[in-house]
Amino acid sequence: MLKLNRLLFATAEEVFINSIEPTKDQRRVLVEAKNEIRDHLRPRIREATIKALGMDKAVTPRFRTQGSWSYQTCVQPAWHPPQEMDWDFGVYLPVSLWEESGPPHAMAQLYFKLVEGLLKDLCKEKGWKLYSGKDTCIRVQINAWAHIDIPLYAAPEAQFAQIVEKRVFDAAAKSDAREALAAEFAEEDFTLQQWEDMVDIMMATRSGEWKPSDPEEVSRWFLDRVEEHTEQLRRVCRYLKAWRDLHWKAGDGPTSVCIMIAVAQAFEPKRGRDDVALERSARALSIALKGNVHEPAIAEGKEDFNKRLDANGRQHASTLAATLASQIQAARMKASHLAGDAIDILRAQLGSRLPYRTDLVEPDSGDDVVRLVGADRVSRPVVNSTSAG
Repeated sequence: MLKLNRLLFATAEEVFINSIEPTKDQRRVLVEAKNEIRDHLRPRIREATIKALGMDKAVTPRFRTQGSWSYQTCVQPAWHPPQEMDWDFGVYLPVSLWEESGPPHAMAQLYFKLVEGLLKDLCKEKGWKLYSGKDTCIRVQINAWAHIDIPLYAAPEAQFAQIVEKRVFDAAAKSDAREALAAEFAEEDFTLQQWEDMVDIMMATRSGEWKPSDPEEVSRWFLDRVEEHTEQLRRVCRYLKAWRDLHWKAGDGPTSVCIMIAVAQAFEPKRGRDDVALERSARALSIALKGNVHEPAIAEGKEDFNKRLDANGRQHASTLAATLASQIQAARMKASHLAGDAIDILRAQLGSRLPYRTDLVEPDSGDDVVRLVGADRVSRPVVNSTSAG
């Protein structure tokens, strides 16, 4: 038997986790691009809110990183092209006129047209491409390997004001510069806790609808699971996203959120054994992918996170996940002198980014795996009554 953990994760080695994570340069490029988008849109949206959106006063939008960069599960594409790295960057507009079903109905389409129009000049200046085919966001292609998706949201202005007021009040207890703090906080993005205090968020669609949305709900739930189960959960989700990208080149496999939720729901941390944790997570994922994937703590359990896949797609995905689990097990069961064969098995499932390093493979007596298995509850043995004599 073999320990394959160090092929996946090792602090002093360049291994699988390092090869699939975004590089520092990639992150820098994306951060600089989303900051330029923010700095371009913030004053221009504020200036246009009265004339273009019919609001009674100018308001300043807020901006929020969402999706895999907020979960910290982003991975480099396995195939480029057609796969790309993306950054979800939400624009949040404080709205004073709030009807029972959200902002005024006509504002959604105007909001889309405004932001898209404002981005055209920036894209021309930077040599970026603007794509307008998506109903739920605006896409900016910043280079050959990455794009930024910009969904548009609105929330009651009173909630923004309450959050800023609370932040100013808390800070003012430590400072006399209350007015200066208020001006400073009005220009800053909110902290994580302040975003969590935001409710009644509506997402605009290109077709002119407002849809209830809480983009932080998934993030809060997943980050709580990481805190519960350790960083190993985040790493395993990254391994499985890289596996998904390898086997679905066209990007039509299970969604990242579906994988994260299905894995986190059944996750059991295995200290020092990412190989075992990945094997068991793949097995749990194969079961989950056969049907709908719901989480009671997200969207009241109503959303099916496996809705992208039809019946055939679900069966195919389930079969591939089961194959991944069985192949990891087969690799672990190899004898010590067959470490190269074990690596070949893993690379067939995870790709050539997994290093061919037999020196990172260790013998496993099986004791570690036994210790990783939780104790099963057994029935109390039946003892017949006896008499001494």
